[in-house]
Amino acid sequence: MTAEVAEPPVEPVDTTIHRVRTAVDDLLSEFIDAHPAPVADPELAEGHRLLREFVVKGGKRIRPLLCYWGARGAGGTDETAPVAAGAALELYHAGLLIHDDIMDGSALRRGRPTLHRSLARPLRHPGIVSSAVPFGHSAAVLLGVLAQAWADELFGDTGGAPRRLFNRMRAEVIAGQYLDIQSHLDPDAERALTVIRYKTAKYTVERPLQIGGALAGASRSLLESYSRFGQPLGEAFQLRDDVLGVFGDPGVTGKPVLDDLREGKATVLIAHAFAEAAGPALRLLRAWHGNPDLDEKRAADLRQIIVDTRALARVETMIDGRARTGLEELRTCAIDRHARQGLTLMAERLTHRSA
Repeated sequence: MTAEVAEPPVEPVDTTIHRVRTAVDDLLSEFIDAHPAPVADPELAEGHRLLREFVVKGGKRIRPLLCYWGARGAGGTDETAPVAAGAALELYHAGLLIHDDIMDGSALRRGRPTLHRSLARPLRHPGIVSSAVPFGHSAAVLLGVLAQAWADELFGDTGGAPRRLFNRMRAEVIAGQYLDIQSHLDPDAERALTVIRYKTAKYTVERPLQIGGALAGASRSLLESYSRFGQPLGEAFQLRDDVLGVFGDPGVTGKPVLDDLREGKATVLIAHAFAEAAGPALRLLRAWHGNPDLDEKRAADLRQIIVDTRALARVETMIDGRARTGLEELRTCAIDRHARQGLTLMAERLTHRSA
C-alpha cells in the first residue's frame, strides 16, 4: 500500500501579503540609504530626507503586491526579482504622485503635507528674497524626477518582456495624465473612462501583474488573461477612488474631501451628474464645481446633486460590474490556488475600500 504524500502547507494569504510588503519596504529603505545626496548641502540633504520619508512611510504597496502575485501565478518561486521590480514600481509611483500633487495644487497626501508644501521655503540671497511657493514646486519636481530615475536603476538590466511592459506602462500613464489635465475643460464620461484606463487601470493593476508574470516566464495567454482581469479591476479601483474623493472620510483617506470638487476633476461621477442635472441643480454644478472658493456648505449641495441625479448609484453599479468581470476571468485563469486566493482578496480590497 502506497502512503499518500502530503502537500506542503501554504502560508495564509495575509501572511504572504505582509511578508512581501515588508520585503519591499526593506529594499526601498536600503536602496535610498545607499543613494545619499551627492553634494554636502543641508537643503539638498533635507530634500532627500523628505523624499525618503514619502517613499518609505506611506502607500499601500498595491503595485508591488500585484507584481508578486503575477509572478507567483506564472509559477515563479524566486521572490527576489518581483520584489525588486515591485520596489521600482513604487519609486516610479512616488515620482508620479509628487508631480500629480503639484499639478492639482494638493495640500495633503497620506494625511501629511504634500512634498511641495513641505519644501516650500524662501531662499535668501543678498538683496533677493524669493517666494517660497515656486521653490517648493521646483524642488519637488526635481525630487519626483529623481525617484523615477531611481526606479529605472532599481529595475535594473532586466530586458525582454518585463522591460517592454515597464516602458509601455510609463508611456501609458503619462498619456493618461496628459488627457486628465485636458479633461478638466469639459466633463465627459467616455473621455473620463479613457483617462481611467491609461492613468490608473493599466498602470496600477494590469501592467504590474504582467511585469511580475513576465519575470517568471509567463506565456502570452497568461499575460492576456492578466490583462482581462487587471483592466476592469483597475477601472473599478479608480472609480472607487473618485467616489471617495467626494464622499470619503478625510480622516481615513488622508486627503481633504473638498479637493476633487475644488480642482474641478472631470471624473465619471461628475460627468454623469452634469449629464443628468437640469435647472438650478445644473447651474449650481457649473458655478461651484472647479471653484477654488468652494466651502463645505456648497460641497454638501454638490454631493446631494450627485446623489439625486443617480450619478453615485450609476458609478457604484459600474464598480460592481467591473469587479465581477475581473473575478470571472480570474476564476478561469490558469494559475495556482494560492495566487488565485491572493488576487481575489486584493480585488475585494481594491474595490470595496474606504481609503
